[in-house]
Amino acid sequence: MIGTRIKLARKKAGYSLRDLAEAIGGKVSAQAIGEYERGEMTPSSDILIALGKALGVTLAYLMNSQGIELTSIDFRIKASTNAKDRSRVETEVIEWLERYLQIEQILELDGTNWKQPVEQLEAIHSIEESEDLANRVRNHWQLGFDPIPNMTELLEEKGLKVLIVDLPEAVSSFTCLVKRPAGLCDLPVIVVNKKCSLERRRITLAHELFHQLIDPQYLSAKDEEKAANRFAGAFLMPRYHLEKEVGKHRHSLGYQELISLKRIYRVSGAALLVRLRDIGVIDSSVLTYMFQSVARNWCTQEPEELEPENKRGEYEQPRRFERLCYRALAEDLISLAKASELLRTSLEKVEIGLKGPQLSDANSR
Repeated sequence: MIGTRIKLARKKAGYSLRDLAEAIGGKVSAQAIGEYERGEMTPSSDILIALGKALGVTLAYLMNSQGIELTSIDFRIKASTNAKDRSRVETEVIEWLERYLQIEQILELDGTNWKQPVEQLEAIHSIEESEDLANRVRNHWQLGFDPIPNMTELLEEKGLKVLIVDLPEAVSSFTCLVKRPAGLCDLPVIVVNKKCSLERRRITLAHELFHQLIDPQYLSAKDEEKAANRFAGAFLMPRYHLEKEVGKHRHSLGYQELISLKRIYRVSGAALLVRLRDIGVIDSSVLTYMFQSVARNWCTQEPEELEPENKRGEYEQPRRFERLCYRALAEDLISLAKASELLRTSLEKVEIGLKGPQLSDANSR
């Protein structure tokens, strides 16, 4: 496992074997590093420390203290995504998960509390069937017909691990399973790019939820993505609620009405229009006309974004990991220094988070 971690971190850093040997001052040869990666030889502690420093990762990461690895990795990527981008994403996710699982162990929590809203992976044979699946999931989770105020919070509440992080431009999101030591269940994880708008992140989370629920063998890759988009639209914009807002059939919609609707459902304007077409409120000719007039450029430029660009990624953030860290800190199960390490933030900020700004300021005088 150490070898796998070294190789992943090396690819993330963009180093060749020879580059890495030079980066650690020639302490070992490129050939020796290759042997480490293939599991043919184990590096000494001082070499591990040097490798971690050169690669920008912790010793705990290289040692794989949690015994985890990512499997079933499914990237939503542009064609230009390279191996370095993928390795960077995987490395960051593994580091985050190890900290997450560590705090759950400290609090003696069950990290495998993801309870699927369906008894087994669904066999979806057509794009239209994803609409029914969305309705059944909402019903199982007792969501009613109202819009979902916080998609991230909902999925965390249901036991999914969600990470919103600054990823390469070419990576919009991905799902994976975290394989753990024998006897422990695999954990599903959804990772979304922080650079995406809030509207797109919400759609992406619903899209990735779909992939967690289905058996992919019954649809082509292309139809699976179309079905995921249909599921996301149905999950975030239930037909009954949307028809109450706009009526069952429309010949046109105005700009301000569409903006108001996207604020209600917290989705992109383009996704809203496609959803109206999918449920028959507008037909394909009206959709085409809208994209040529009122909604021109909406597919590439979101109108009146819900989240200002200078606050990208700050709305609907995952909060559970941070909350658990402060819970452990308040119960004296971890120190300020340990909380700072887990949260990757300064001691000062952690103390403010624990005591509040006034008490923290008083203690520092």
